[in-house]
Amino acid sequence: MRADDVADLSREQWEHLIEQYIFNEQHRQIFKRRWLDGVCFEPLAEEFDISVRHAQNIVYKCEKKILRHI
Repeated sequence: MRADDVADLSREQWEHLIEQYIFNEQHRQIFKRRWLDGVCFEPLAEEFDISVRHAQNIVYKCEKKILRHI
């Protein structure tokens, strides 16, 4: 899949991919809030009561996993 195709995926398609490949519920929620809702890392960390660095690591790992499957 090309980069343009990735950008053209609908929210529903992204949600399906996330549900299919991200198994940890908290990671799934964090990743959705960041990628689908556009929440910045600082508010995301506060919302989930984790450090900003931990939020960044979770998102990075989820991105890597999702992009590997599309």
